Amino acid sequence: MTNWSQQDHRFMGIALQLARQGEYTARPNPMVGCVIVKNGEIVGQGLHQNYGDSHAEINALKSAGKNAEGSTCYVTLEPCAHVGKTGACALALVEAGVKHIVAAMQDPNPAVCGKGFEILNTAGISTKVGLLEAQARELNQGFVARMERGRAKITLKLAMSLDGRTALADGASQWITGSAARADVQRLRARHDAIITGIGTQLADNPSLTARLSETDQQALPTVKFRQPLRVLLDREAKADPSDKIFGKPTLFGVSEEQANVLNESVWWVTDKARALVKLSPIDNEHIKPIEATDLPALIEQLSIAGLNQIMVEAGHRLAGQFLALGLIDELVVYMAPKLMGDQAMGLMQLEIAQMDDCPELELRDIKQLGNDIRLIYSIKS
Repeated sequence: MTNWSQQDHRFMGIALQLARQGEYTARPNPMVGCVIVKNGEIVGQGLHQNYGDSHAEINALKSAGKNAEGSTCYVTLEPCAHVGKTGACALALVEAGVKHIVAAMQDPNPAVCGKGFEILNTAGISTKVGLLEAQARELNQGFVARMERGRAKITLKLAMSLDGRTALADGASQWITGSAARADVQRLRARHDAIITGIGTQLADNPSLTARLSETDQQALPTVKFRQPLRVLLDREAKADPSDKIFGKPTLFGVSEEQANVLNESVWWVTDKARALVKLSPIDNEHIKPIEATDLPALIEQLSIAGLNQIMVEAGHRLAGQFLALGLIDELVVYMAPKLMGDQAMGLMQLEIAQMDDCPELELRDIKQLGNDIRLIYSIKS
């Protein structure tokens, strides 16, 4: 077991803090931070801020300049060994003359895992891995999940009254929660690669499903490229109309329309293709992609293959229950309002449970007050 010093923990902690600054903008790439240290002092630092731009190590090396020679590099993820949209970070570290590498974790991508360390070790650079690994994995849960088990992390977002109701008997549900909770939902959307809803919610609420960041949030992102999440509508019979809000082109922050989504579409319309194409104009076809999926696992597989790491479900009680019953939900985010809506109102989700042993087990991971509302975050116990 490696004996890490207090200094090691401090520098890696700073690297993790840097990485988190890319939570809205690095996706679907993992968040990565890097700190370069020489003679006990930080001489360079960087993060992977924008998808398609320089990785954290490259930005840190630019910051360090000639001071990188003979230094120790603390990085939250194994330096990459392949050339994609940017060059290989492992080679850049070798060329800069870095002497030691301390990484929080190996890259979980089976195609690259260990190859970055191999390049570094071959060049005579010492490498250590495992410092604050749990925190690094937590930071990029979706990326780790997709690499290790082959599918994205899926979060189910719910809003309910104190008595567990989501809408009145007539379907009215706006607004259960207050403004602080609704603003938090926008930030939650902005951290996800895709948002899924069903035709029932679409017909009842006509949601846009975009992340509408507040002016304060936008000011915190003055130089970064924020892409809206991909919107996914489950509509087997093509009941939706292309004029609905969900099909609109989203607000962009610092990017062109061509850069707006890594998939080059704003919406996946999961439907009968023939019916959908009749409704779509050539302009609609630029950003709306009608696709077919046999079932929910097949859809999630398609999204994961497309490179999406974190997917959020915002749907009615039937579709929410289907996702949970199929074992597709990893996390519940529940916003609870101090309201009582009565026993005639709709329940949280539709689940067929015959006995107590069949109840899904949840683990409370976080609780936070937002105005008069409470946000609860649960993991699903496997």
